[in-house]
Amino acid sequence: MKEPRPREAPKRKEPTPPATIALFRGINVGGRNLVPMKDLVALFLDAGCLGARTYIQSGNVIFQTGKGLAQDFPARIAGAVAKRFGFEAPIVMRTVDDLRRTVRRTPFLRAGAHPESLHVAFLATQPSAARVASLDPRRSPTDRFEVDGREIYLHCPDGFGRTKLTNQYFDSKLGTTSTIRNWKTVLKLLELAEG
Repeated sequence: MKEPRPREAPKRKEPTPPATIALFRGINVGGRNLVPMKDLVALFLDAGCLGARTYIQSGNVIFQTGKGLAQDFPARIAGAVAKRFGFEAPIVMRTVDDLRRTVRRTPFLRAGAHPESLHVAFLATQPSAARVASLDPRRSPTDRFEVDGREIYLHCPDGFGRTKLTNQYFDSKLGTTSTIRNWKTVLKLLELAEG
């Protein structure tokens, strides 16, 4: 009589790491700094990221990392873009939890603003209270903004193309790097990151 073979323990499936979102500034804008999205995905995969995918052509990459995000990762990816495509593109990172918090805390939507008039400026670092206080609330008279940590919520009822609340303005006043997304893009990025 044959002895029964010992049963192998079922292999435990490793949990999928939470998503991280890379937000580039100045990619594929106005016919400049052209980067095919498949090439951008390849840079992330070459850097050891998992499941890298993009949303629209403006440099939004959703990906997972197996061991947490190294502190120098944004600089390494930006360096790879510069080497491969010949220009520097600032990059800001957010986790899926960060993005959930951003969506939850939006002040202008709760106040009844139309979603199409809303944008979020994502900052690379949190500015000091003194720098935030230096921002001029009257700089762009029909527009409003609210700084919340590493995000600036923008309400531009006459359209974002007319506002004076630009990346250059926020970067110079706050001493950081910003990149801006419209509300529809923010919601879609969260949906993709959660999926």
